[in-house]
Amino acid sequence: MTETTFSPLQKQQTVAEAISAEILDLLRQKQLKPGDKLPPERELAEILGVSRPSLREALRALSIMKVVEVRQGDGTYVSALKTEDLVEHLEFVFMLDDSTTLQLFEARKIVETGNASLAAERISDEELAALHACLEHSEQSVDDPEAFMQADIELHEIITRAAHNPMLERFMASIRTLGRASRHRTSHMRKVREKVVDHHRQIVAALERHDPQATGAAMLQHLEFVEQMYRELVAGEQDK
Repeated sequence: MTETTFSPLQKQQTVAEAISAEILDLLRQKQLKPGDKLPPERELAEILGVSRPSLREALRALSIMKVVEVRQGDGTYVSALKTEDLVEHLEFVFMLDDSTTLQLFEARKIVETGNASLAAERISDEELAALHACLEHSEQSVDDPEAFMQADIELHEIITRAAHNPMLERFMASIRTLGRASRHRTSHMRKVREKVVDHHRQIVAALERHDPQATGAAMLQHLEFVEQMYRELVAGEQDK
């Protein structure tokens, strides 16, 4: 482990929040890295100038976030910091915060539309075949919301990979789990499932023609429709 400079904390926040912020800041600065072992609890509490119960509270929170791993009898380690693990718990936050979900739609319309246009230029015959199989699965799953949602996610993943841009693929992976929260709500509406199948057909057809403009437009139309259904769903819940 490299030399890590922990500092005494300023206590404007709650103590546990300040501890968590300090550790996250050290991760951002690369002073802590995946696999690093934190100092023993007593030593770390003394360095930070906090009580051990406050430190334990912060470490529990970071453990839930999958930033650290507490190994009984061994100590606390920085986790592997896999993107899919780090964002997993945020799905619940998105289910509670509709404004954040709408921000996600905004981001998807910008990034995923461009990604789809790239895919139209670069998609392989094998990827097109996988898309057709996925589309068939979607069509067969219209009466099964959970199976339909999985087919929907898979189709978008194939298109993401078909752009053959690792940076875009990593970015889309970072928000994929977050998108499950909105999908859980909209995919249980039959009219949404039926319309999405139609949109998927249009997207796949444009990809097959290798038409970037038509593919981007079809993807944007699809995302705007799902966003509108989500907005109507939220408005209906608020009126109750």
